[in-house]
Amino acid sequence: MAGQAAAEAGVVEAVIPYVVRGETSRFYPTAREKSYWPAEEHLVPIRDARAAASLDLERNGFVLLKRPTAVKDFFDKAEVARVYYPEIEALVKSLNGADRVLVFGDMLRSDEAGTPDGRLPARGAHVDYDEATTRQFVIDQLPPDEAEAALEGRLVMMNLWRPVRTVEKTPLAVCDASSVPEADLFPSQIYGGLDDPNRKTMSGFNLAYNPAHRWYYVPRMQPDEILAFKLYDSETDRIQWTGHSAIDDPTSPPDAAPRQSIEIRTVSLFGR
Repeated sequence: MAGQAAAEAGVVEAVIPYVVRGETSRFYPTAREKSYWPAEEHLVPIRDARAAASLDLERNGFVLLKRPTAVKDFFDKAEVARVYYPEIEALVKSLNGADRVLVFGDMLRSDEAGTPDGRLPARGAHVDYDEATTRQFVIDQLPPDEAEAALEGRLVMMNLWRPVRTVEKTPLAVCDASSVPEADLFPSQIYGGLDDPNRKTMSGFNLAYNPAHRWYYVPRMQPDEILAFKLYDSETDRIQWTGHSAIDDPTSPPDAAPRQSIEIRTVSLFGR
């Protein structure tokens, strides 16, 4: 009854795996059995982001937007590159006023049976990338002279997450970054990220548990909705390090369809 009452009030309770405080993890997305991710599971309240009208990218680290797309088939990589990349570039510029936006690393995820490890939802409170990996993305995406100039200005790393169809199970939960002190962040090494077992090692963070963390999700999130969340900002006094995790929604029906979603990475460049 308590869980039902919470759901009716716009709050559910779900388990979030947190890293053991003080531990550095090693995560192999395409071979997860090799990972070292010492976890503590905590049952936490998760609020309905649609009901939180005051959420703001610069105040909370994430924002929920109603943003239809012209993409017809997200499983067509050529169409995603041709149609979705420019949409995301324009969206990010509208959010933060960037002079240039690098768009890359689109990834389809599903919890459907038989999905390869590299495309399964990521469970566990984490921040994908840190400063070093953000800077490396810039180096990887640009010619050397352009990268050198870009690295002298402000950089903002942001992910954007959208359902391919209505989310009936395994939604994404995001943690209000203003509720996460730096003392709750612990290093993570990622081997074989972006569904590429040969990709060079990347680095990010995991969150250790703190009851002050404020979590949100979008019940039955729709394909015309998108979550934009900030992972890194070189202006260190700004809100960043937005933790997130896939969760089991206690309101999902037993016959819920598998989750299908797409996420995409961006680095915003300023002063160019």
